[in-house]
Amino acid sequence: MDFRLTEHQLMVRKAVADLCRQFPDEYWRELDRRRAYPEEFVRALTNAGWLSILIPEEYGGGGLGITEASIVVEEVHRSGGNAAACHAQMYIMNVILKHGSEEQKRRFLPPIARGELRLQAFGVTEPEAGSDTTRIQTRAVRRNGKYYITGQKIFTSRALHSDLMLVLARTTPYEEVENKTEGMSVFIVDLRNARGGLVIRPIEVMVNHQTNAVYFDELEVPAENLIGEEGKGFRYLLDGLNAERILIAAECIGDGRWFIDRAVRYANRRVVFGRPIGQNQGVQFPIARAHALVEAADLMRWKAAWLYDQGQRCGAEANMAKLLASEASWYAANVCLDVHGGMGFVVEMDVERKFRETRLYQVAPVNNNLVLAYIGQHVLGLPRSY
Repeated sequence: MDFRLTEHQLMVRKAVADLCRQFPDEYWRELDRRRAYPEEFVRALTNAGWLSILIPEEYGGGGLGITEASIVVEEVHRSGGNAAACHAQMYIMNVILKHGSEEQKRRFLPPIARGELRLQAFGVTEPEAGSDTTRIQTRAVRRNGKYYITGQKIFTSRALHSDLMLVLARTTPYEEVENKTEGMSVFIVDLRNARGGLVIRPIEVMVNHQTNAVYFDELEVPAENLIGEEGKGFRYLLDGLNAERILIAAECIGDGRWFIDRAVRYANRRVVFGRPIGQNQGVQFPIARAHALVEAADLMRWKAAWLYDQGQRCGAEANMAKLLASEASWYAANVCLDVHGGMGFVVEMDVERKFRETRLYQVAPVNNNLVLAYIGQHVLGLPRSY
């Protein structure tokens, strides 16, 4: 069992770290202050080919695996940045890649790889359904060779900065399907020339996450933009979630290491009562524990990524990686804030910004309680708890 990264993976890590150095703390701090989208950063990642890393070479992408993609987003977060502005393109396009027609792949994947199209948004969550995706109310009705979508999505991030958006909608009412996960379909919506009623309203939240409420009123979508079979969309959604979980875990690992690096630096530099505060066990031990938790979570990330790239089942590992990494990064965040004391609340120290950002992963893109429910039921064989 070899835990070492390959030479190519080390190259990926170094190249992304070098790129991120062009976008220092001040860049992210100013964006956070203005609640602005990191346009220059996303363009730089796109031009370097990192956002198309999972697209096969035959469609103009990098042809690499989720392991390498996870290294990319980890380095973004370890540098002090936030990959939420662009990480979705890595796993959203996976729905097209795995379940789209060859015509859809040829039409969309090459321009996405070249940076001519952005696929950054996936409309799934709804105000009334929440995590119970089978209860979504957005519907798509087929008439005269087209679909017409009506309904509402919430927390659809980056919709205002995307050319394309995937939308999950019911094509068969909930009451008419025996298996409640059936009857939902996934559509490619071209936001550049959307015909019919489409309104996107930004939602101001705790972090600079560019999230929105999206309203559809008889939005016209060509029938050829249906992905795969009608009614099988929930299964297609689940296929992409393992990749999402692994990438989120990697982002949390990057956050955790950023917090630990900053805590160690400050604990060595800050002198109180004639000695560095890091010499005190009350300061040193929590930092050491944070390091241990992050490193342990990272092992689950690598296992989940390896299984995914081998085409093996990895639902349990992907979920556990997200759970452990998000908890480790949150622990590290609190330790880092404690070490900095009052200075941790100063905006120019960046701790409070990263503190807010990493807190999100306790509840999104899946709540950790639902991860525990999944483990209890599907891994341990306990009765369904919800």
